[in-house]
Amino acid sequence: MDTTNSMQTGYADAPQTLNALADGDDDPQFTSGPVPAPGRRGSRTTVDLVVPVYNEQAQLADTVYTLLGLTAESANDVTIVIADNASTDRTGRIGEDLARLQQRVRYVRLDRKGRGRALNQVWSASRADVVAYTDVDLATDIRLLDPMVQVLASGTADVAIASRLLPDSNVVRGPKREVISRCYNRLLKLGLDVGYSDAQCGFKALSRRAADALLPHVSDVNWFFDTEVLTLAQWAGLRIHEFSADWTDDPDSSVDVVATAFEDLKGMARMRRDLRRSAIPLERISAEVGRPAAVPNLGAQIMHFVDVGIVSTVTYSLGFLLLGMFLDVNLANFTALLASAVLNTALNRRHTFAARNPRGKLAHHLKGLAVFALCWLLTSAAIQMTTGLPTVAVLVAVTVANVGATVLRFALQRLWVFADTQRRASRPRTASHYASRSEGDSTTQPKEH
Repeated sequence: MDTTNSMQTGYADAPQTLNALADGDDDPQFTSGPVPAPGRRGSRTTVDLVVPVYNEQAQLADTVYTLLGLTAESANDVTIVIADNASTDRTGRIGEDLARLQQRVRYVRLDRKGRGRALNQVWSASRADVVAYTDVDLATDIRLLDPMVQVLASGTADVAIASRLLPDSNVVRGPKREVISRCYNRLLKLGLDVGYSDAQCGFKALSRRAADALLPHVSDVNWFFDTEVLTLAQWAGLRIHEFSADWTDDPDSSVDVVATAFEDLKGMARMRRDLRRSAIPLERISAEVGRPAAVPNLGAQIMHFVDVGIVSTVTYSLGFLLLGMFLDVNLANFTALLASAVLNTALNRRHTFAARNPRGKLAHHLKGLAVFALCWLLTSAAIQMTTGLPTVAVLVAVTVANVGATVLRFALQRLWVFADTQRRASRPRTASHYASRSEGDSTTQPKEH
């Protein structure tokens, strides 16, 4: 997106004057007045749009005035907040002058570097209805801001993000960055069991409630911050709304891909470890936002289970038929059934019983294998009963046995394998419940960001 062409005539020279600071002019002559704040039209949602920067003297003024122009007619009250990550160039001077000249601009200086630290500190201190951020390069079309705010202010969602990886996103970048981005997000799906499509697109927004509930539990202060916020939100059952992005790569990006990837892997391992140790209060986060665990009702579970059962049965039948050409019939049955059992547990875990985080995943699969053993006994008995008959007859017999075992599998999964997800959904807590508990916990210490 060519954001520089989006600035309104009448104050386009102000960024040029501010940028004189970047060239060493300590006393520039400002020729443009402040950009008018949007006129009030009844009750409006307040938005703090944060721009985290570090040594961005070359483009900060252009970025801020572009944002002021694009949000001038917004249906919301948008304030641009410059979050300076301990810049050592003239970024701070430019930011201070922008805040002095423009009613809708604030400047915050941090003494320590860290993009995640800046966002956490500024968002936590904000009292706006919605907090958001955009990268200084404005790679994402800022016109997504109003739709994002709308879904958050209405309560439809708790977190809104732009995504470069949805089918109808319009993304301009080289193959190297595209492959790295897609591999990273696939790694997140595998390692953190998440469903959002794009963790690192630099345009996100949170409702006030979601920010207050999530941010005290976010540890990362650098580039993994985005992933941690989104993962905590999904694990806690909050609603994440994704918008297809129009996005143009910044060829001058200073991000160290290798170092960032290494830090992200460490962040993923830490989150999995904290989850195993029950160090992440997911139920409390959900209660503070007022978003109870969403578990499908019995009717929906039955339909999802049927869908998963069809996929599992087809997988088993094809596997048995193919493996039966090369292996002993009993070994082929065992292998095909084992593969379909693992697939069945994974799909039912995600779709039928709506498990939203990796907690209990190993236990679920171990119990699923116990159910598999029962099904294996049933299908093995079917094989013994059809000994000597043609392969097709054996296939029909074991398939019928497998379908019959499906009913028993559903009952065991609902009442035993995934019983913990059912119990959590049936015991919704309120924020006051956790507040009363924390008042008596003298060991709780505030987290330093």
